[in-house]
Amino acid sequence: MMARVSHPKKSHAWGKMYCPYNDETCRCGEFCIASVWSTPKNPGSHAKALRRVVDNCARNKRQH
Repeated sequence: MMARVSHPKKSHAWGKMYCPYNDETCRCGEFCIASVWSTPKNPGSHAKALRRVVDNCARNKRQH
C-alpha cells in the first residue's frame, strides 16, 4: 500500500477590505486592498496590519 502524501497547508482569505476611494496614486496603484483572514496565526498582529493599511492610505491622510 502507498503512503499518503501529506496535504499542503493551504489557506485562503475570508474576505478582502477595499478602499472606498479607489485612488490610483495610493499605495503604488494597489488601490488599498487587504486580505482579511478568518483564523490568522496571530490575531493581534493581523489587526495591526489591517489598521496600517487604513492609516497609510494616501487619500485618507490628505483628508485629515
